[in-house]
Amino acid sequence: MLYRPLGATGLTVSEIGFGCASFWGKPVFDEGQALRLVHAALDQGVTFFDTGASYARGEAEPRLGRALRGRSHDGLVIATKAGTRHAGGGRIVRDVSPAAIVASAEASLKRLGLETLPLLQLHGPAIPELNDDLAAALRALQARGLVRALGVNSFDPTVIDHVLGLDLFDVVMIDYNVLRPEREPLIARAAARGKGVLAGMALAMGHAGGQVLKLRGLQDLWYAARGLARHRGEVAAGARFGFLSATPGMSGAQASLAYVLANPDVACAVVGTTRLGHLDENIAASGLALGADVLARIRRAQGK
Repeated sequence: MLYRPLGATGLTVSEIGFGCASFWGKPVFDEGQALRLVHAALDQGVTFFDTGASYARGEAEPRLGRALRGRSHDGLVIATKAGTRHAGGGRIVRDVSPAAIVASAEASLKRLGLETLPLLQLHGPAIPELNDDLAAALRALQARGLVRALGVNSFDPTVIDHVLGLDLFDVVMIDYNVLRPEREPLIARAAARGKGVLAGMALAMGHAGGQVLKLRGLQDLWYAARGLARHRGEVAAGARFGFLSATPGMSGAQASLAYVLANPDVACAVVGTTRLGHLDENIAASGLALGADVLARIRRAQGK
């Protein structure tokens, strides 16, 4: 596993991170399997784990906490998100008020079994919500030693661009993958301003090459249904990248990750999985490099 600095935070992260969300966090997914995946990631050098208070209907954070119990936290960067919460019945409530963010961070520490959150990210805030009162509350969390670094997770480039001008935030997490080359100028600006960049949706949710439609179990049906309901356009666009599975010396997923990590301004590509084989495959992408011919073909498929 290779490692990269997370912007100017002083933190170092594995260039492949584990996303603790979605089906991985749901009670229907066997707890033993979920914990074994985290342990396997730790054993193979993964140091970045990403989750959120609202993920998997509120079940992902406590499950990650149970997975980390009894394991050394030295060198780990556990990231969680505040600003959304599960309100029952499948409803997600947004609340980026200072009181809600403080309460969410304090609750996350308990669920994760941590004394300090290495990284707290605001989950999808709107620009007007990034006000002085919120900044004061976040600084107070840092002053209390409850939070080290601060970030924003948003797939809205206008929000991220605004965040780049705020000294308060150290890290941004954006959707960057073969389907999102237009994020590259934003990533470059973030790096130029000393912000750490996390690539969320690094595998395009399996849409590239139609991986999301390859059904082998309950989790595959769940991801396919979500993809077709929410991301039909990405599923269609992803068909143009089926050639990645024929990349010499690597799988399609590894080629997709190698594309993301070819950008030196990306600190970590965050991917989730419910299969040990997939985890091993993703981790093995660390250090792989695409040939110039493959990169050129990707650019052509992107319309460049």
